[in-house]
Amino acid sequence: MRRKIPSNSALMAFEASARHGSFARAADELALTEGAISRQIGRLEAFLGLTLFERVGNRVRLLPSGERYAAQIRESLDRLERDSQYLMGQPSDGASIDIATIPTFATRWLIPRLGRFQERHPNIIVHLAERMEPFVLAGSGFDAAIHYEHPAWTGMRTHRLLHETLMPVCHPALLDKGADVVSLDHLPRLHRRQNSDAWQRYAQETGITLTNPAIGPYYDLHIMLIEAALAGLGVALVPRLYVETELAEGRLIAPWPESQAISKTFSLILPEPIRLSDAPIQAFADWLLSETHRFDSFARHDTRRSIT
Repeated sequence: MRRKIPSNSALMAFEASARHGSFARAADELALTEGAISRQIGRLEAFLGLTLFERVGNRVRLLPSGERYAAQIRESLDRLERDSQYLMGQPSDGASIDIATIPTFATRWLIPRLGRFQERHPNIIVHLAERMEPFVLAGSGFDAAIHYEHPAWTGMRTHRLLHETLMPVCHPALLDKGADVVSLDHLPRLHRRQNSDAWQRYAQETGITLTNPAIGPYYDLHIMLIEAALAGLGVALVPRLYVETELAEGRLIAPWPESQAISKTFSLILPEPIRLSDAPIQAFADWLLSETHRFDSFARHDTRRSIT
């Protein structure tokens, strides 16, 4: 069935005219004459069966129906341009995959390791996008997701990757002031807004006294907490896997017990089994599973992370 869609030239003329409030300025942008723009708008109005603009002297003003339509058309044209640019950037002799993931996991763990994947598969481009909440993978445009385990992923193929446990960390200068493990209650504490009761649960698990577990500044992301701790603003309760480098280099220290009760598990989520997936996502999934196994093996034997 033939689609009832106006011509691209009419839609581009309309969007430019709506944005500028002028046929003349739209004509300059699109390298057309003002008359050509006016004719395109006339054809579009005839196609839709309604008037989009009110003519006011040498300018035009959108009517209410035109304002709504302009916003919708602008979004559609922007999306079409993004999709076209995306395809234009695809390698002619390779492939690309789109992965949705949590931003701090991407910046602190995945991206620093992607070079090893590129060395092994130089013709596969990995595109990463941020998704904070679970979503329906089918029809999303993503080949896979790396996210926390969640009931929302039921029915999809999940593969456990890493177990996230939280530990308090701080800049060494905070303890240079004479504080010790017991005085955690007297140090400034930093909080993640989405996990606002974490310090209270940590105190209950470890038996460390915290007079007011909720006091202190709140941040949205773990990456913000880590940067705040590096800046010496307080003690942050963050996933150990995000701060391995800083602990090894001595830029952060962790003299307090690690939490075992406050934990989550990262998983790779696929729409179908790895063996039935396209070759590029198969290659990425196999590499990611081997990389997490390598990290787990290293973490179990590395004793440089904490101060005893």
